Amino acid sequence: MIYQPTPRRTFLKTTAVASLGAMLPFDSPASILARKDDKPVRLGFIGVGQRGRNHLRNALNFPNVVITAICDTDPDALAQSQKMLIKNERKEAATYGKTDRDYENMVKRDDIDGVIIASPWEWHVPMAIAAMKAGKYAGVEVSATVTLQESWDLVNTFEKTGSHCMILENVCYRRDVMAVLNMVRQNVFGEINHLQCGYQHDLREVKFNDGKQVYGGGVEFGAKGYSEARWRTQHSVDRNGDLYPTHGLGPVAEMININRGNQFLYLTSMASPSRSLHKYIVDKGGADHPNAKVKFKLGDVVQTMIKCANGETILITHDTNSPRPYSLGFRVQGTNGLWMDDGNQIYIEGVSKKAHTWESDEPYMQQYDHAYWKKEGKIAEGAGHGGMDHFVMKDFLEAVRTRSAPTIDVYDAAAWSAISPLSEESIKKGSASVQIPDFTRGKWKTRKPVFAMEVA
Repeated sequence: MIYQPTPRRTFLKTTAVASLGAMLPFDSPASILARKDDKPVRLGFIGVGQRGRNHLRNALNFPNVVITAICDTDPDALAQSQKMLIKNERKEAATYGKTDRDYENMVKRDDIDGVIIASPWEWHVPMAIAAMKAGKYAGVEVSATVTLQESWDLVNTFEKTGSHCMILENVCYRRDVMAVLNMVRQNVFGEINHLQCGYQHDLREVKFNDGKQVYGGGVEFGAKGYSEARWRTQHSVDRNGDLYPTHGLGPVAEMININRGNQFLYLTSMASPSRSLHKYIVDKGGADHPNAKVKFKLGDVVQTMIKCANGETILITHDTNSPRPYSLGFRVQGTNGLWMDDGNQIYIEGVSKKAHTWESDEPYMQQYDHAYWKKEGKIAEGAGHGGMDHFVMKDFLEAVRTRSAPTIDVYDAAAWSAISPLSEESIKKGSASVQIPDFTRGKWKTRKPVFAMEVA
């Protein structure tokens, strides 16, 4: 998973909001997960590269979390993780990674309750299934699956074993997104009929390692790449579709209760030509660079439209190879008005001061600030991604501790991630409509919303 910029909200750091949080009682990580009658939550980590160590750092903020074992085929990643444990006055963890499948040995340990998986995408499902079959909770990074079959494999494994899987979609916990979720639930926008979202993030510039030093601004990937460039860029070579849908789709899916009273029905996708990544390589590395000969399948801009059972439409945009500022492109629209992420703007009919005129969303963000952030916003500030990572870790740990279903569950992991292969199928068929499977097998009709239902 690529690190994304901290959200631009100034209210996260304003004195006004800080003082508001100070007036409210909030739990420290110690009190959240270290109640007297609680046993420690014992974790194993598969994949402790940059993203995995970020999760490890957040887990270490909870005093009654024990890191039992870590697994990675990179000895340096294991060594850096052990240093983190020692620095935080924790015992060193058992290490695994002698082979690509050594994680299978790790998950068999009887002193692990949950497993955090932050590996390359194609390993997510095999690792999650191994953990689930071993009776462990699986927390898997995004996207959870690459193929449609993998989405079914996750669901079938859960239904057979009863072992839970949570997709670690941290943007569901972004402060402004949760405020808008409150607004949706309080009918501020009226009946929601259209949403937009996506992943628009210039990822062309990759780091590379010459064996002595890590450099930025490179055009290498694969064996010569560094970190995610070793595997992620290859997906742009081989695939044409929305490769990374869940950062945008997860939050809006929660707003309209997908899998819990609502359901994705079908989608259609189309892609622009693939031009920008090739141009970048030529501009930076020269026309004679070996990678200038690589043919990239991924269109610069991929757009996918989804139709939902309750009538809503969702437009998702994937754009990672173009020169552009970062944006998830949120738009939440209803019969009374709408909110847009770009420009931090909002319009509510009969409430906004001027008709047909945007206003700043800042006052609304404060008025509808979610209970999660009111209670623990100050704690979350240093957790990564503007604080979102604190909450996704907290909810995973709470599910493991209480042996309960996570509020973002295996059906969400399957449905949100399946948009990727289904968009590829639609594009291959000339933007034909493609049905989206009902991974709940009809249970969506009676399941009730559970995500972030806490009220301030």
